[in-house]
Amino acid sequence: MNTPTLTIDVVSDVVCPWCYIGKRKLEAALALPDAAGLPNVVIRWHPFQLNPDMPAQGISRQQYLEDKFGGPQRAAEIYERVRAAGNAVGLALNIDGITLQPNTLAAHALIAFAQLGDADASDIKERLLKAYFVENRFIGSADVLAEIAEEAGLNGEDARAFVTDPDQLAAVAQADAHVRSLGIR
Repeated sequence: MNTPTLTIDVVSDVVCPWCYIGKRKLEAALALPDAAGLPNVVIRWHPFQLNPDMPAQGISRQQYLEDKFGGPQRAAEIYERVRAAGNAVGLALNIDGITLQPNTLAAHALIAFAQLGDADASDIKERLLKAYFVENRFIGSADVLAEIAEEAGLNGEDARAFVTDPDQLAAVAQADAHVRSLGIR
């Protein structure tokens, strides 16, 4: 007899602190006693880039804050609320330690790579979020993405080849464009 499956589709970015907080809240909800009767739960991660026009090499975080929020003071006010929300779900976000704002296309390709095989894509998503928001690693780098893949037990060289393959990047960009066409912002 086949066990029924509940698939949860999540559209999010790996540089969105609210997405990290939301991931924690989803995990908490699925851990509630009422969720014990749910069928097998599968989470599918879909790409969404907050900054799809970000240069491939990223930009300085200072410049990003200036462009997005009008400067570091306004960003500090916003991020104080983000830190409080993060703390409430057990996340110690090191937002001030971020020096480069990455383009996230290749990071989303790493999630796609994990979802193609037997890998736990939720684990890869978690590792990317932690790498960026806690460890302040530059997740726009193929080298860093290969390291994260290896840390998750995947073949780093295969992951590097996937996240640098123009066809795979185009497929991720197309998936991002698709969710935007549905009205997701």
